[in-house]
Amino acid sequence: MTATVNRSGPGGPARLLRAEWTKFRTVRAWVIAMTAGALVIVLLGLSSASGSHASCAGGPTEAVCPAVPVGPGGEAVEDKFYFVHRTLAGNGSITARATSMTGRIRKPDVTPGVRNVVSGLVPWAKAGVMVKQSTRQGSAYAALMVTGAHGVRMQHNFTHDVAGRPGGVSEDSPRWLRLTRSGDTLTGYESTDGTDWAGVGTARLSGLPATVEIGLFAASPGDLTVTQGDLGGSVSAARFTEATAVFDQVGLEGETSGGAWRNDDIGVTKAPDGSAHHPGRAGESGGTFSVTGVGDIAPSIEGQTIERTLTGVLTGLIVVIVVAVMFVTAEYRRGLIRTTLIAIPRRGRMLVAKALTIGTVTFVAGLAATAITLTFGTRILRANGNHILPVSWLTEVRVVVGTAALLAVAAVLALALGALFRRSVGGVITAIVLIVVPHVLATTSVLPDTAARWLLRLTPAAGFAIQQSIPEYAHVLGHYAPIAGFYPLAPWAGLAVPAGYAALALGLAVVQLRRRDA
Repeated sequence: MTATVNRSGPGGPARLLRAEWTKFRTVRAWVIAMTAGALVIVLLGLSSASGSHASCAGGPTEAVCPAVPVGPGGEAVEDKFYFVHRTLAGNGSITARATSMTGRIRKPDVTPGVRNVVSGLVPWAKAGVMVKQSTRQGSAYAALMVTGAHGVRMQHNFTHDVAGRPGGVSEDSPRWLRLTRSGDTLTGYESTDGTDWAGVGTARLSGLPATVEIGLFAASPGDLTVTQGDLGGSVSAARFTEATAVFDQVGLEGETSGGAWRNDDIGVTKAPDGSAHHPGRAGESGGTFSVTGVGDIAPSIEGQTIERTLTGVLTGLIVVIVVAVMFVTAEYRRGLIRTTLIAIPRRGRMLVAKALTIGTVTFVAGLAATAITLTFGTRILRANGNHILPVSWLTEVRVVVGTAALLAVAAVLALALGALFRRSVGGVITAIVLIVVPHVLATTSVLPDTAARWLLRLTPAAGFAIQQSIPEYAHVLGHYAPIAGFYPLAPWAGLAVPAGYAALALGLAVVQLRRRDA
């Protein structure tokens, strides 16, 4: 005998969902409140974007800031270094021995008005050999380098980094570097004696033209100083640095341009009078090259992010929490819950149907609100002169859909808490304490960075990681703290944390419902 499941019967899923949807849409206050929550996200986000303006000094007046270079992958990049180079046609290679690497760092002034410049290298100061598509900022490249504190590295197209042997460079311990080109493929080798070579990495630069630039380079990113603020949070500041590398036994293979080497200070900043601000330099004597560079060759993490437009989500979330809690506690307050339970043989299904209903309604409202806010908010920011760090369309979709999913998960968690407490006040306060308060504490100057990161790992506030559009790069020194918009968990891993809380709370609420109302 075959059993038939009646999905449209009194306890069927379809009927339960329809009943809960009917309850929600017929209570005007809930519909208005949910709509208001979506409008809050839009209005606060657009208002914040409208109030953000940026410009750069252009002599006595303000001017539009120059466009930030974009790398081959579409990401914003820093592409500022000193380049001593020749033109290479077709395949070839460059070999050089790095015999020393020194630098200068500006530290906080000890005596007011007296510059405090000390000798030293920042960890990601870099110098070595490079093949670059052109001298245009953002063009494709591959480079083999020695660094201030990370040994030999091979990097290409800004986001890719491969480690070679550790250790620094000195006259007693030089490093031989070799970079070869074969079509679109660049291969890096290192040696301690110029005889025994070890491969470091291989890069494929799709579409690399037949004619490229090949040579020596040096760069040094700003020194990042992070201090604790008055309220516990951290404050960062980047200061001037430069790196100087000495190379000898430089050799080129392949068809290269003859004559003298060309020197280019790629991306050098110009002062209002047209002079170079912190320029690089190079010199050559008897086949020995000295190259000094300022800047970095890496992804840029400085600028406005697309999630900057979603400042109203936290306020909208509070509205969602209140509506979700009341969606279940209203039946207890009015004494209607027993009537509902009598009509439904399997009582856990009722709570699941409520969760699906409030989650779906919240997701749809949140999706519309975040899509509108991000689309028009970024346009407003750009119109006001702000530079927005570019991301792929997949990342934009993830931020929009993920934020809507975060709101929906928070609504389900709030509903479950309301069912557990059976009182609106208890459910609302608990949900806000679990989700909103940790996020506020972690992203403001209240807690030390370590405590803030743990809050964003262990509480439902971890779900806000779904909004982070710019990743943390291991080879870029940055202020990777919650206050700067960086979360300790990956986006989807972060969203899984509140989803786990919601599933647990809903399960407990179902068990409690079966026991207390049986």
